[in-house]
Amino acid sequence: MQRSEREHNSNSINNNGGLSVVDKKKEQHRSNCMLIVVKWISSVAADPRQILAGFLTVTMFVMLAHMIKREHFSSLSKADIATLQANPLERAKFEEQIDDGVDNIALWGDDVPALQPCWTKSSFGKADESEGYLTFSLTDGPEYHVSQIADAVVVARSIGATLVLPDIRGSKLGDKRDFEDVYDARKFMDSLDGIVRVVKEPSTTISAKNLAVVKVPTRVTKTQIEENIEPLFKKKGNVRLATSFSSVNMQKTEGKSETDMVACKAMFGSLELQPEIHGVVDSMVERLRTLSRKSDGHFIAVDLRVDLLQKKGCQDPNSCFDAREVAVFLRKIGYGKDTIIYVTEPRWNSSLSELKELFPKTYTKEGIMPTDKKDKFLDLEAPTLEDVIDFHICSESDVFVPAMSGLFYANVAGKRISTGKTQILIPTEISDLSATPDRFISDYITKQTHLAYSCFC
Repeated sequence: MQRSEREHNSNSINNNGGLSVVDKKKEQHRSNCMLIVVKWISSVAADPRQILAGFLTVTMFVMLAHMIKREHFSSLSKADIATLQANPLERAKFEEQIDDGVDNIALWGDDVPALQPCWTKSSFGKADESEGYLTFSLTDGPEYHVSQIADAVVVARSIGATLVLPDIRGSKLGDKRDFEDVYDARKFMDSLDGIVRVVKEPSTTISAKNLAVVKVPTRVTKTQIEENIEPLFKKKGNVRLATSFSSVNMQKTEGKSETDMVACKAMFGSLELQPEIHGVVDSMVERLRTLSRKSDGHFIAVDLRVDLLQKKGCQDPNSCFDAREVAVFLRKIGYGKDTIIYVTEPRWNSSLSELKELFPKTYTKEGIMPTDKKDKFLDLEAPTLEDVIDFHICSESDVFVPAMSGLFYANVAGKRISTGKTQILIPTEISDLSATPDRFISDYITKQTHLAYSCFC
């Protein structure tokens, strides 16, 4: 007897020494087939050719059924089961073989109607005005820009300063741009009309002698402004503002003071992309939806950037997840291999291979951006435009999966809440194979703890 046959026979015996459930079914199947043969032989004339033809036909079906059953069950030996339990990626691939993860409406959720802002024009009284200016820069990335804009507008209105349109400075040296290179300056200025005066350039010279440089925590309070900024502004005449982000603070506030409503308007109602970038984002989203015909045009955006994961070190296993962990998570909650996934990683990285194994239709920017736009918008040395594109695609996707916690996740969540796109799934280890996506929706949504819920009614 060959070794493989010995192993097969050995694995066919259960712990009590009897036949396994699978082998019992096989024996019953063979018995039924033989019974059919006997009945058929007794019902036909004793023509040897008819008997032989019938026997060969039934035998062929028996062999085919046996081959199919072997294909389905031979991989479930004790050794293989142990391998699947020890290796989540292999287990997920096996589950995909027996259940191809059929897409359905439960996977994509239902967008809720877009919320209405709590503020109106009448929410804001007449602002005080002075001859002084408030200057600042947008730094690091779009997730920071939202909060920096809100703080600058709140401070400028509180002290009566004219807001100077900021420049944009990326995280890398030399990545400096004008505001109009990324955002629509006219819409920004119009949106703040009646709240704070905005100009592109100050009409007077600002120098070190007449400028106070002030650093404030994000979501600066009225008290902090009155105690730490207003005295310096009165003394110097102008203020240069910088916002610090020592922690992520996007928690909902209970009150709706004028200062709160000014921050809400600045955060959710002032920044829009300039037309060319808006067009690039739209074309990329449309491309992803076209590729996703099998899922009715739905796609998932995953914020997964290898460099940030390495910097954070993933010391807290509940705050960041690598490509393999995200892949297994999505597979276990029902997303099939044809699901379209957009990843924020700047370029294709070998560390994404395990994600692509389970989801072959995984793309980065370079795979879906229009060819004629790549030279202008794909630049690793000046990545601001790439970051802006990521932020807005993650805001518009049908499902958003943040592989790490932080400000990007928090401000994308705010943008999605304001537009009714609440399908934000937080990865986690799953042992329950019947888990569904709704069990993993962000607390920002299920508990309505996000600041956005203070701004929209």
